[in-house]
Amino acid sequence: MASRALAVWQNRKVVGLLVRRDLKVKYQQSILGYAWSLLEPLAMASIYFFVFGVLFVPGEGSARSAPGGPDAPGGYALFLLSGLLPWLWMSGALTDACKALITHAKLITTMKVPREIFPLAIVQTKFVEYLLTWPILLVFVFVLGGQTGWSLLWLPLAIVLQFAITLGFTLLLSCINVLMRDVERVIRILTRVLMYSSPILYPLSMVLNSGLPDWFKLVYELNPLVGIFQLHHAVWYPSEAPGTLSLCTTIGGAFLMLLIGYLTFRRLESAVLKEL
Repeated sequence: MASRALAVWQNRKVVGLLVRRDLKVKYQQSILGYAWSLLEPLAMASIYFFVFGVLFVPGEGSARSAPGGPDAPGGYALFLLSGLLPWLWMSGALTDACKALITHAKLITTMKVPREIFPLAIVQTKFVEYLLTWPILLVFVFVLGGQTGWSLLWLPLAIVLQFAITLGFTLLLSCINVLMRDVERVIRILTRVLMYSSPILYPLSMVLNSGLPDWFKLVYELNPLVGIFQLHHAVWYPSEAPGTLSLCTTIGGAFLMLLIGYLTFRRLESAVLKEL
């Protein structure tokens, strides 16, 4: 594994070229270009804000004072964006993972490079797109009076863990989809399930303070994505920082997913090459 990681590092310029090519292709034939990176999350945030922040206004009790509620600094809009923007990075990578190897079939069969660089390029491209959406978040922080301090240190950890788990998923899905093309359709369902089963649009406290069984709450907290999006929220809402159990589960789950994705990719590599 170490030798393959070194090989990927030695071919980092190839990864950079793939990332720049994907971004160039995405924006050069668009009238608005980079503006789409800002308009798309703004449109989604507006819809979710209208549904969950206007139509379904939290009532009295713990939900009302929870981070992201109407009484929180920055209100629900800032809470929503701080979770939605990193989710777009992950969902975009999962969606494109299915074509990571198929669209590069000629390069894979002719170039002597580690095949892991193609799924890696997908994750890095979506990460760059995530960074390009940060001006929106910073504007909302400034306009809505969002505050941060030492809690900003949660951000690097959130990014590292999300990068690891996203890369693991991408490695896994990219090779399996070559052998079973139905995976692409499954991903459309999976992304919706992961989104609503993670505290992206709502704070974790709404689940923990609900009338759901204790075993369900425990299983819910064991989802590694719960801790990742709590970390993203905790940058602006320190009370959202994950507890010890959730944090340990998130760190362990992220790197376990990366290991599973890598081992599966290596195991199926020869079969994938024959199929391509």
